[in-house]
Amino acid sequence: MKDFLLEICCGSAEDGLAAIKGGADRIELNSDLFHGGLTPTVGALRVIKKKYPSFPVMCMVRPREGGFCYTETEFEVMKEDAASLIENGADGIVFGFLKPDGTVDKERSLEMMQIIGSREAVFHRAIDVTPDYKKALEDIISIGVKRILTSGQMPTVPEGADVINDMVKIADGRVEILPGGGITPGNISWCKKNIHTGMYHAAIHRIAFDKSCDSNPAIYFGGAIYPAENIYKVSHSDDIEGLIESAQK
Repeated sequence: MKDFLLEICCGSAEDGLAAIKGGADRIELNSDLFHGGLTPTVGALRVIKKKYPSFPVMCMVRPREGGFCYTETEFEVMKEDAASLIENGADGIVFGFLKPDGTVDKERSLEMMQIIGSREAVFHRAIDVTPDYKKALEDIISIGVKRILTSGQMPTVPEGADVINDMVKIADGRVEILPGGGITPGNISWCKKNIHTGMYHAAIHRIAFDKSCDSNPAIYFGGAIYPAENIYKVSHSDDIEGLIESAQK
């Protein structure tokens, strides 16, 4: 029996099912993890919920990569996506709105809260790029979210441990602080011992192969760095089990 809650960041229904099988307590469902996680399809959510109707699935609502200050059209899309995901069984919505100066956009956040209603509301790692995390924390708490995902304004949780612990102290039980970003089998035990939140968020993947493109490797379907078209990343239940075992050491 593990003594902490583990949320696994998933990029597909396949990832989600593997995470559940591997022992995750909750999943955050996304698409396009390469760009930090974008809004998942309703189809991915429905497939997971058909198999595990009572398992908690948080759904990311983020329409594009590159910042968190959205156009009016993007904002309308986000609200429609959130409503659709909730209608199809999402247990919570993960979102984050910032103003052009990087501060929390409370007005848009409150509009999203109205859509989320009684489901869980999570403010994501947009807090990690705000100019003053203490003010941002208070702004987010005032919105009424249940949880904040953060790496402590550093690239990884171990690097941001001091700020995460400070957030926990400032929050004083008013909101859950969920450490996430760069948690691996190699450091999750350290994170547990040094960041006493009782919950952790991790993404863990392995390379999978799809050889259907091998006959013409000169073709690329997107991305300036031209990644190979015959590989992709996928979660595996064995890796999730391994992460949990590492955390108990």
